[in-house]
Amino acid sequence: MVLRLRRHAAALGVVTAAVFAAMTMLEFFYFRSLSGGLPSLDLRFLGFSESEGFAWVAGLGRPGAEIILVWHYLTFDLIFPALLSLTLVSLVLKSGEHLPRFAALSETMRSVTALTLVLPYTIADYAQNIVVARILSDPPSAGAKSMSLASALIVTKFALLAVPAIVFAAFALAGLKSRSSYGNAGGRDTNRQA
Repeated sequence: MVLRLRRHAAALGVVTAAVFAAMTMLEFFYFRSLSGGLPSLDLRFLGFSESEGFAWVAGLGRPGAEIILVWHYLTFDLIFPALLSLTLVSLVLKSGEHLPRFAALSETMRSVTALTLVLPYTIADYAQNIVVARILSDPPSAGAKSMSLASALIVTKFALLAVPAIVFAAFALAGLKSRSSYGNAGGRDTNRQA
């Protein structure tokens, strides 16, 4: 079942890119105007201090917080982590099929490997979304612990996202080198036969 995702890598990539583009446009052309120009917590890759988090919530006010809660956390960001995760799994499987050692693994092992690389990011992203959504749904009750947890989860999310991305890049480069070496060897063999 999971292994079939490699056949849909291109389609998943296009859909994920489209959703990401929509989220980015909302962030820069709408959400930032609600918060007085402050970037959303999701885009603070290195985390944020408690004061920075509270400044963002205060800048949004109650109406802005409700808008971001509805138009980000309860819509786009509800499906984006799953879409991105499926895309990453499909890319790892697709790029890995050109590597003899990875391709020699059983279907189960290849699926488990891809899922093991991606699922930690998925869990961290949804956990972070839940924490930030709770902060937005009831700002007065958001304490320092909630802000610290949200910040830690955002940093963790991006760190875990880098893992499958790096593996995919390594697989893709190794596959290119393998095909290039095979092509050169084939060319030499042809010349020898001639």
